[in-house]
Amino acid sequence: MKRFAFTMLELVFVIIVIGILAVLAMPNFNRHPLQEAAEQVAGHIRYTQHLAMMDDRFDPNNQFWYREMWMLYIRQVHDINNGHENEWFYEVFSDRSDDGNSAGTEEAIDPLTGETLGNGGDNTIDNTCADDKIINLTRKYGIKNVVFSGGTNAIPSNQRRVVFDNVGRPYRNTSLNSPAAENWRDYLITTDMNITLTGSDDSTAIITIRAETGYVSVTY
Repeated sequence: MKRFAFTMLELVFVIIVIGILAVLAMPNFNRHPLQEAAEQVAGHIRYTQHLAMMDDRFDPNNQFWYREMWMLYIRQVHDINNGHENEWFYEVFSDRSDDGNSAGTEEAIDPLTGETLGNGGDNTIDNTCADDKIINLTRKYGIKNVVFSGGTNAIPSNQRRVVFDNVGRPYRNTSLNSPAAENWRDYLITTDMNITLTGSDDSTAIITIRAETGYVSVTY
């Protein structure tokens, strides 16, 4: 009776193929902090638009209803726990108190982490605020610069707020409670707006917000 078996060469070949497939199937454990930061900010911009549409702050009896529109505000904060270095930080909130800044009760809750997306309106980071939160882009992801460009010519280029109205249209504005904000419709994004993040190695990621629809995409 004949017996069939694998030769040593065939066994080696099979082991090599299995090894290659295993390597290809393994998840990539190498971190890409810039990519993580860009995808996170893009996701929270989409979340801001979702909140604006679901919450719908439009009130025909309040001429200043637009001041409560949901926004994502990126700024630098003075970190008293990190050598007094400025760190890039953002918050998502609806300015119900009409003072131009966020408060803990006005900030969105991240559905993934349960954390508030903000630092309670403080201009410094300390142990009770956001030094360990994912919204500290410098501390968590090494982001060293954020630049806004495009969107509208109605405001200076150094203003870093993305605001959505009740139907999800994107605006780029300073503080909505300022006197100039009475012309808030002028801040409607009419061309694509880019948010460029610069990582610790000087590589960049660009978050693009489309005019009118607010569609968000990321390029590297």
